[in-house]
Amino acid sequence: MNRLPVIVRQHIAGFRILLVFTVICGFIYPLVMLGIAQAAFHNKANGSLVTYNGRVVGSGLLCQEFTDAKGNPLPQYFQPRPSFAIPSPAPKGDYGCDPTFSSASNYGPNNPAQVQLIRQRQKQISAFDNVPISQIPADAVTASGSGLNLVTENITGRTLGFLGEPTVNVLTLNILLDQLSAKSG
Repeated sequence: MNRLPVIVRQHIAGFRILLVFTVICGFIYPLVMLGIAQAAFHNKANGSLVTYNGRVVGSGLLCQEFTDAKGNPLPQYFQPRPSFAIPSPAPKGDYGCDPTFSSASNYGPNNPAQVQLIRQRQKQISAFDNVPISQIPADAVTASGSGLNLVTENITGRTLGFLGEPTVNVLTLNILLDQLSAKSG
């Protein structure tokens, strides 16, 4: 017969179960998932890094800014969609590409702050690209969590064929613009 009281035996059994589940859920499962991700989705599991001329220039999943030292958009590049991943107060020309500040606004379409932001962005894009406000697509002025033949050739379809909207990766597109200008220059 066991000489330990029932309550002590129950606590020991509970502690053993805690240890077993800690090893399974805290070590084995994450390592198995890491192995599967590395084997099946290596590029995405490592941040979808984009290289150009042998060096990493960004991630295909994160916004990058294409601005000069003063924060002004560079006219030779496509610009990313606005984002709310910005510090407060936001520096001039900050598109919200700082992943440490990533968040959503949760503004509804009738929220006065959202309407003001959209109008401000429409004016900025209209002035920068010399296009009428009526020709600016809604995706260009609403924040996310971006030669038109070049754009068309680099459209990524919907996830699983039906989720989300077709997109263009601005970083990849701007690298192609650099390659074109290097060939013609």
